[in-house]
Order: sequence, then C-alpha cells, then structure tokens
Amino acid sequence: MTDHHIGLIVPSSNLTMETELPRMLNAREGVEPGDRFVFHSSRMRMKHVTPEELRGMNAQTERAAGELADARPDVVATACLVAIMAQGPGYHCTAEAEIRNALRAEGAKAPVVSSAGALLSGVEALGAKRVAIITPYMKPLTAQVVAYIEDAGIEVVDALSLEVPDNLAVARLDPADLREHRRRLNLSRADALVLSACVQMPSLDSIQAVEDEAGLPVLSAATATAYRILQELGLPPVAPGAGSLLDGRSVVPAAR
Repeated sequence: MTDHHIGLIVPSSNLTMETELPRMLNAREGVEPGDRFVFHSSRMRMKHVTPEELRGMNAQTERAAGELADARPDVVATACLVAIMAQGPGYHCTAEAEIRNALRAEGAKAPVVSSAGALLSGVEALGAKRVAIITPYMKPLTAQVVAYIEDAGIEVVDALSLEVPDNLAVARLDPADLREHRRRLNLSRADALVLSACVQMPSLDSIQAVEDEAGLPVLSAATATAYRILQELGLPPVAPGAGSLLDGRSVVPAAR
C-alpha cells in the first residue's frame, strides 16, 4: 500500500472540498487498490464570497502554503475557484506559481494544482469546446467566471447563478436540487455541463445522475481537481461514480 499525501489550501468556511475529494479518492481504492490518500489542510479566512474577502483570502496564500510545506505533501491543491478567477484571466498560473515558490522556500517540492486551472484542464480532457455552468455566486461574480473560461478558449453557452453570498450557506445547498437546476439551462449547444463551478457547492451525489439524464459529460470544480491531483501523482485518473472525466477514458491534456 502506497500512501499519497495531499495538501489542500481551502477557505476557512469550506465544508465541501474536504469531504468530496476524500470521498472520490477513497472510492477509487475499491477499483484501483494499492494506493491510499491522506489529506492535510491549511485554511485562509473567508466567510462571504465578495471581491473584498476574496482578495483578503488570496493575501494569505504564502502563509498557508508554508504551513503545508512542513507536512511534505506529494501534491498541493488550492481550492477556491472564484478567488482565482475573480482576479482576471489566466490568474491560476500566477496563483500556482506563488504557492510553488512558497513551498520551495520551505524545502517542499510538491507540484501545485488549482481548482480554477483544473476546471479548464477537465473541460479540455473531455474534448469539450462549449459548456454550460451552474454557480452559487452572485451574477457579477458568475460573469467573471464566464469571462475567465471564455478567455481560455471555451465558449460558455449558458450560465445559472444561484446567488448565495454566504459561503457556509453554499455548503448547505442540497446537491439533489442540481438535478432540477440544470433543467433551467439551455444545453442544446453544450458539449459538457459544469454542474458546480465552485468547490464549496456540493454536487458529487448528483454528477452521475445528471450525466445520465442530460446525455452529456458532467463535471465539477471538485471532480476536475481530483483529476489533476491524480495526474500529478502519476496515477490513472479514475474514480467510480464521478462522471465521464474520472471514468478512465478522458484524454490527458498538455500541461498548462
């Protein structure tokens, strides 16, 4: 049995990434035995999803990365998609570099992934050029997420904002409701559906069901992050019941 140590940088109010990601990777042990996943988190203060609090949270990145470095993780994932995308197109490259530099300064050599960059890679891995998305954000922040995705060359054909500004309230949204929310989207031109463009909005329980109902690939910020973590660990990106991205058939994109 090989232990893989995964470092997570999450908002202080996050309740979901530290549950969905372990669920996916622990379920993977049933189909890909021999690997075990151990999780270590560092938190950055944020309670409300506003531009001001997102900027304040980003300012804590170096401290959070330094704390994780002490655990010598095998990979580090920063998990607040909107905090990165709200800073402007391509910012995930900057954020990943900052974390990588902070880790290196403390002697840790772990690769770094971000949920923002992972979502782009996940869409690419599915071969999708056009997506529809559901977010819990207020409409102005959703518009920034749309602009970020489109700057990467992916057309967003429709977007739904659930407009929940309190981050704890986002974590308490019922993932079963996403099965109805997706019916409010026009999926006629979509190649894939991003059921949750937020690692705090629970969606794992509905991803496979929505994929089966909608008849197109469904992913989330969390499943995309799991995909990139497994890639960086050099493991097959497979986890059962988490949609097409993690069924073992997705094309591995070039590194961003």
